[in-house]
Amino acid sequence: MFEGCPHCRNALNMLKEIFAKHPEYKKVPLTIIDERKHPEIADPYDYYYVPTFYVGDKKIMEGVPSKEAIEKVFARAL
Repeated sequence: MFEGCPHCRNALNMLKEIFAKHPEYKKVPLTIIDERKHPEIADPYDYYYVPTFYVGDKKIMEGVPSKEAIEKVFARAL
C-alpha cells in the first residue's frame, strides 16, 4: 500500500465496511506496508500494483480493489 494511492485509500475504506459486515474477518492478522516508507519490507514481495493482498506468501489480489475481491482474501485467510 502507498499512502498517496487512491486505490489504497479506497481499499482501507472498504475494509471498514467489510469488517462491519463480517466481524469475524477482524481476527485475520493484517499488516499494512507503505512501500515508500518501508521499501526494505515491501521489496521482497512480487507485485506491480497496489494495493496487493497476500495470504501467507501467496498473492491473492492486486490492483484496483473491490469489496468482493477483498472479502475473498479474508475468507481465504480464515
